[in-house]
Amino acid sequence: MVDLSKIERVDPREIWQHEAKHFTPWLAENLSDLGEALGLHLELRGIEVQVGSYSLDILAHDMGGQAVIIENQLEPTDHDHLGKLLTYAAGHDAGTIVWIAKEFRDEHRAALNYLNSRTGEDTKFFGVVVELWKIDDSRPAVKFDLVVDPNAVVVPNGEGEPPPEPPTERQKRFIAFFQPLIDTLRENGATKARKASGNNWFNTGSGSTRVEYWVEFAGSKGKIRVQVYIDRDKEWNERLFDKLEERKETIESKLGESLSWERLDDRKACRIAVYRPGTIDDDEVLEEIQEWAVEWMLAFRQVFGPELEELVPIVDELAE
Repeated sequence: MVDLSKIERVDPREIWQHEAKHFTPWLAENLSDLGEALGLHLELRGIEVQVGSYSLDILAHDMGGQAVIIENQLEPTDHDHLGKLLTYAAGHDAGTIVWIAKEFRDEHRAALNYLNSRTGEDTKFFGVVVELWKIDDSRPAVKFDLVVDPNAVVVPNGEGEPPPEPPTERQKRFIAFFQPLIDTLRENGATKARKASGNNWFNTGSGSTRVEYWVEFAGSKGKIRVQVYIDRDKEWNERLFDKLEERKETIESKLGESLSWERLDDRKACRIAVYRPGTIDDDEVLEEIQEWAVEWMLAFRQVFGPELEELVPIVDELAE
């Protein structure tokens, strides 16, 4: 008889006893995991941010600098949090509104779907169930289950509503490029993402907060890059970059190619990248570019992963 492990669900309250003191700080430190589930790049702006007499759990920004508000609770959704969600959205003129809960009641799921069907494409409401799972006696793992997706067709009353605005031709090209890339990375255990967003980039977490692996068409440069993108705070970013650069010779030897080490002193973030020529319009070589990007994403994870696992705790200690 085959002896199989048992997967068990864990009550979030067993890990985070208090929403504001425990869950919110943890979520703020792991925004990249949430962003991956939503298909967004999230940059933390603050926690427990005052909006009138209330406190917004997390304020973030997306890649375009637009406000993203995140309200969380470790209980089933309720009317009180729905009201706060709308208050916070108005207070920060948010384009993306995220409600995280242990369980979503049908009426609140319907409310978010209704809002998505009645607001413009610049305003998006997400509903997310936070789950914890473990195998036998393993440490629990977090799963963000997207139960309200503004990009999906909304059917609140059993009758089909008009679908969201279709992607532009440009977005279709990016989706066609990135979807097979994402599928291959998932098959290799290199991402949890499922769906291409239509952006000119794709990013996935490294396991270290705010350190991510990116594939990106670099705009007017006519190039595509794969990069390690370090984006926590400027001092921390530069310390980690410098420690990685001290190991430049070893890292490049393992990768078999010289990298572009970009400390970006005039900016907050730092990057370590490899480039090749290419644009989304290069039809004849897009498949080749796609294979190149997958190869480098997997190579970066393999080589930089152990380095980050060792160096990030050291940099964290220096920051204290």
